[in-house]
Amino acid sequence: MSTPGRPSDAPPRTIRPMRPLPRVIFFSRWLQLPLYLGLIAAQGVYVYKFLVELFHLVTHAATFDETQIMLVVLGLIDVVMISNLLIMVIIGGYETFVSRLGVEGHPDEPEWLDHVNAGVLKVKLSMALISISSIHLLKTFIDASAQTPHTIMWQVIIHCAFLLSAVVMAYVNKMTNDSHAPAYASAQH
Repeated sequence: MSTPGRPSDAPPRTIRPMRPLPRVIFFSRWLQLPLYLGLIAAQGVYVYKFLVELFHLVTHAATFDETQIMLVVLGLIDVVMISNLLIMVIIGGYETFVSRLGVEGHPDEPEWLDHVNAGVLKVKLSMALISISSIHLLKTFIDASAQTPHTIMWQVIIHCAFLLSAVVMAYVNKMTNDSHAPAYASAQH
């Protein structure tokens, strides 16, 4: 039986006993567990916030004008986007930095989880931040009369900084993957 990610003809791994200091250092990854559990609690807060805003929209639908409805709906989308970001950090971060989840072959396994690493996770997170920033910027443009030109200018600058950061991270990740690809291919032959 082959292990996921290893060719079936590869020799089985032998687990060597670790020296005390490397064992402590390796075990320290579990210190991140409370952080991920805290993010799960934050996810619950966002679910609550979403339900409150949805209730607010439904109960005031008859009195809201189109702009107000659009702003509330964009707020709901914003909550969903942040919630998606939390899921990526919780699942991807735990899988990358703490321990395997053991969901291989599960019908609900996220498609992106089988090829997640720190670089891919950073690019996915930056793309999620751009999406969230876009929603905020759209809300600002829709309600521009309530904003100062200074506020709008800084939101556009911050959004552009997110875009530039994402492009740079994706490029660096691609360069890193491309430089490792020939070594990985030669190791497979």
